[in-house]
Amino acid sequence: MSTASIPKKSASVQQESGTVYNILFIIGFCHLLNDSIQSVIPAMFPILEDSMGLTFTQLGLIAFALNMVSSVMQPLVGLYTDKKPMPYALPIGLTSSMLGILGLAFAPSFITILLSVIFIGLGSAIFHPEGSRVAYLAAGNRRGLAQSIYQVGGNSGQALAPLITALILVPLGQFGSIWFTVVAALAVGFLIYIANWYSAKLKIIEATKKAKPKINNTAKSLSKAIRNALIIIIFLIFARSWYVSAISNFYAFYAIEKYELTIASSQIYIFTFLLMGAIGTFLGGPLADRFGKRMVILISLLATAPLTLLLPFVGSTLSLIILALIGIILMSSFSVTVVYAQELVPGKIGTMSGLTVGLAFGMGAIGSVALGALIDLVGLTTTMIGVALLPILGALAFLLPTDRKLQEWQQIDES
Repeated sequence: MSTASIPKKSASVQQESGTVYNILFIIGFCHLLNDSIQSVIPAMFPILEDSMGLTFTQLGLIAFALNMVSSVMQPLVGLYTDKKPMPYALPIGLTSSMLGILGLAFAPSFITILLSVIFIGLGSAIFHPEGSRVAYLAAGNRRGLAQSIYQVGGNSGQALAPLITALILVPLGQFGSIWFTVVAALAVGFLIYIANWYSAKLKIIEATKKAKPKINNTAKSLSKAIRNALIIIIFLIFARSWYVSAISNFYAFYAIEKYELTIASSQIYIFTFLLMGAIGTFLGGPLADRFGKRMVILISLLATAPLTLLLPFVGSTLSLIILALIGIILMSSFSVTVVYAQELVPGKIGTMSGLTVGLAFGMGAIGSVALGALIDLVGLTTTMIGVALLPILGALAFLLPTDRKLQEWQQIDES
């Protein structure tokens, strides 16, 4: 059948006709490689505190530099590539990260560490919106599952941080991060393959667009209901990201102080939290496809609240179990939030991916600085008790439009 004979909804049908699993697994693996490079930064915190005498506030500023660049740039990259997709931006972004990790291995001062981290953050900002678009294009009619495969790669990469600390950075120190230039080079190679597939896919989409009238999303995107829903999503991302930031960046110090652990053994707690978070990220998509995205977002936060409130008051063994449960439940909404936002404002795949994932990084960045300063001011224990209240904000998810309402809006938009 020629592209000229395809009916009005052919582009949508064609994209949903089949799930391209090999592309999903490759882009998910590249996400793992990308985020494992990012995970080197918080993994180095105990090393940098010891070798360079950095304060918690300075460590927070390093995390801020990494995450804030990603936060600010991701929505901008997504907005631009929604209008003009850039397949080969993917390997270019990882090249920037490779330069950053190389600089980090040789950085002699706090300032040069910040500069290296900015390069890594820029690479991440370029990768994430376009990577999410690749997952969307390869999803077929299983968007929840596809986004989970993509996002679980990133969360798995983040979960490697404690292993990186224990196996590489503790014995080799700061210079050990140079091994991740190999990881970056591997990712660049895979992303060139992805970019070729992506470029060919865009040609098919462009051909079918000529047979399909343009959809005007302006009125819908500016509607009060959409705006209110996005504001609620932002608050929910805030609650989740600040809590994740507290655990991933500072819980190792808390475990060392409270349970008298070594740096290497304290990483077991962070690894458990992040690994179970990766599993939760994967499970969230299929659960959302079956039970609804709004339901998964709501439960992921509210069901976590009792566990976060209990965590600061238990012993070392029970805390490990509770961290595992928090990770799997809390992070089940990560990929679901991205898909929810993409369906809330259809036609803005990159923008919504950049906004939601970028906000997660940005909120985490602000949280790193604020929590680091708060720890310096009031101590680790008080701070950990305070952040335990954040998941209660999950009650705001009751105010989100239902999945059925989103479907109704999409039908109106396509009519």
